[in-house]
Amino acid sequence: MRRVLLILFGLLVTLPAMAGAQKPVRFGLTAVVVRENLRFFDDMSRYLSRKIGRPVTFVQRKSYREIMDLLESGSLDFAWICGYPYVQKRKPEYIELIAVPIFNGAPYYRSYIIVHQDSPYTDISGLRQHVFAYSDPDSNSGFLYPRYFLAANKYPLDRFFRKTFFTYNHAETVEAVAVRVADGGAVDSYIWEFLKKTNPRMAGQTRVIHASPLFGFPPIVARRDTAADLKSAMISALTGMKDKADGRHLLQTLYLDGFGQFNPDIFNDIREMAEKVKQMKPEFTPAGYPAVAGRK
Repeated sequence: MRRVLLILFGLLVTLPAMAGAQKPVRFGLTAVVVRENLRFFDDMSRYLSRKIGRPVTFVQRKSYREIMDLLESGSLDFAWICGYPYVQKRKPEYIELIAVPIFNGAPYYRSYIIVHQDSPYTDISGLRQHVFAYSDPDSNSGFLYPRYFLAANKYPLDRFFRKTFFTYNHAETVEAVAVRVADGGAVDSYIWEFLKKTNPRMAGQTRVIHASPLFGFPPIVARRDTAADLKSAMISALTGMKDKADGRHLLQTLYLDGFGQFNPDIFNDIREMAEKVKQMKPEFTPAGYPAVAGRK
């Protein structure tokens, strides 16, 4: 009887530990290219699960703000976010940079201003008093940069476009311009280039009339209080993808060269632009962005 009790006691102690070891790792994503790559993220989940030895679950939300809220609350361990939310000040800080995607050989991308392929406009000035699609109020390429560019060139921000709205998805911004719901839009250059390869019929209906300087590519972050061994395992899994056949296959699906670790300074241009924007116009701050079209 004593032996049976000892065995039962041992099970009570070890079962919770075993269950904890299998607790899913939650990885946040916004709706960027997810619609075009649902199967990819299933494959990516299995790949990362094998590499870190724990199940990885991707958590998709519509906006960067929702993902940041989940990170703040501790509901996510990792997330693929944008440079703009990454550089915003938080007290206390609850995220840290762990990896940056490498695109066309470097950890950089641009903001593209696009119009319909048949549009007569060749620069942003031609879009005055027309309909313009932003991607996300916390997106660098899809909101911060185009607003900064307008302000820096002394265009009247509140009156320049006749109407603006958010799509909350770079691919849908491209689509909005392609089907003429919007006369112009601001998108992530990586997404536009990706769509040119994967959905040329849609992307081919648009063309780029303005490209920003290079900015740090949307990064992968972890919550600061995520266990050090888990962060290390995730970094190793991501940065090692280019060295494994199955990892390279996944990277090719996303048209990325890999993931690397880079100095956070690559996001300084976004940080400086955000600070300048705050000084130019109060409504640039995240708490004061314009309402989505159709909302009050």
